[in-house]
Amino acid sequence: MSYVRPSPATILSLLVRRMPTRFDEIGSTLQLALLLEVSSYPKPGNVHRTQDFDRTRFEHFLASAASLGPHFRLAAQRGRRIASDGPTNSELKIGDCIRCAVEASSKWQRGGNTSLGAVLLLVPMAYAAGMIPSDSTMRAERIRRNLKLVLRNTTSSDAAEVYRAISYASPGGLGRVPELDLRDAKSIAQIFDRNLSLLEVFRMSSKYDRICWEWTHDFSVTFDFGLPFLKREIRATQDVNIATVDTYLRILSRFPDTLIARKHDMKTARKVSQKAAHVLRMGGMKTPHGQEAVERMDRDLRTRGHSFNPGTTADLTACALAALLLDGYRP
Repeated sequence: MSYVRPSPATILSLLVRRMPTRFDEIGSTLQLALLLEVSSYPKPGNVHRTQDFDRTRFEHFLASAASLGPHFRLAAQRGRRIASDGPTNSELKIGDCIRCAVEASSKWQRGGNTSLGAVLLLVPMAYAAGMIPSDSTMRAERIRRNLKLVLRNTTSSDAAEVYRAISYASPGGLGRVPELDLRDAKSIAQIFDRNLSLLEVFRMSSKYDRICWEWTHDFSVTFDFGLPFLKREIRATQDVNIATVDTYLRILSRFPDTLIARKHDMKTARKVSQKAAHVLRMGGMKTPHGQEAVERMDRDLRTRGHSFNPGTTADLTACALAALLLDGYRP
């Protein structure tokens, strides 16, 4: 068999095809946000690089993050089509993207639900980032403007797919709700009968779930609170671990964790927030006394089956990190 040497033009075209695209960059950036969040330590009450739960370990979160890159990339690609065709002329299929991402995360590890909340936040972020042309600079302000368009153009099909994703992930602490309960087999049919969009369904749940609240408030915790504080901490410390843990504590101190509230009650969640505020007053991760207080709080929350884990706060911290990284920061 004779060998035909490819022409320089053919070689160049192959190299160009294999070069990372803006969509690849977005996918990798959101994976990095998840990795930085779970690696930050000692992050009180949650899994981090030096502490595991009984069933869910640090490496389960690593495997989960590894599985999600292609799904974030797909979301970014769909976002670009929205920018080209307009939201009324192209289906977002954001619910489908969320469900597929959650299923992939579950198949890549055996530690249970590791990423549902983060996926619910980062998939729309990927759509919004993907809407920015590859020849334009990506900035957090522009991503947030795009997010508003993405969130307001969801459908009943998106809501149904997210219900399926949540059922598949089987997260802890769901509790009972008075309307469109996940445990009610009729809920999806009611969503279609009432023609409820995903945003409208989340609006119903926003009183007791901070992820839903974030959707209905244009990612206010992420962009108005978490991201500015994270930027200040990075500038002050030049240490992404210190900045991440203190941002986590700052979010927790201001916004009682709704996962804790569902597992216990809002009064208990507020007490945990007060502990976070006290730790920050002692200096947080920036002083020796503060670090001791952070470590003590981490030990205190790891009692009674990890039912005091501020899991929603971890998801919001990951989202703030995603906004920081998409805005150009590199550790």
